[in-house]
Amino acid sequence: MTDASPYKDKKLLRDHARTLRASLSMAEIEEKSGLICSRLLEVLDGTDPIMVYASKPLEVNTKVLIRNLISRGKIVVVPLIEKETKTLRLSYLEDPDVLQESTFHVPEPVGHELPALALDVKAAIIPLLAFDKKGNRLGYGAGYYDRFLSSYPHLIRIGIAFACQEVEEIPADVTDASLDIIITDTSIIRCRCR
Repeated sequence: MTDASPYKDKKLLRDHARTLRASLSMAEIEEKSGLICSRLLEVLDGTDPIMVYASKPLEVNTKVLIRNLISRGKIVVVPLIEKETKTLRLSYLEDPDVLQESTFHVPEPVGHELPALALDVKAAIIPLLAFDKKGNRLGYGAGYYDRFLSSYPHLIRIGIAFACQEVEEIPADVTDASLDIIITDTSIIRCRCR
């Protein structure tokens, strides 16, 4: 469902997107997350290793996805936030039970980090607050993923979101990293061909 949002200011658009996402009940989040993860597994077929963000409340729930990938023998890598340098570092994740709330309430394998190289990763599952059909993504505003993705252009960039997070247009800057694919509970949007 496209929202004909008049927001050109990213802060206002973030507030608007948070409100849309918060309108979903926990049951809806779980149901829609299941649909998104099923679609994602089809798209990821044969892709390995895969970077997957560990979700926090109200985001598309990636916990079941991570367990599913690991049970299929896929190599899963999760990002860890380096607040001081505003960068991401990566860790292999063999056991999702080691994830615990860390920086910005994001689950990370604190004390169980297994360093991974971004150059080895084939695809990255990216969180977002809002998106448009052109593959523009609105994140949380700190630029961690934009910087990371611009440093590793080989990655297939896959955004996952609820359909209600789609807006008509995201005001994109030169430094904003766009997505190749966006998967929602209602569709798979292919934004770029490599």
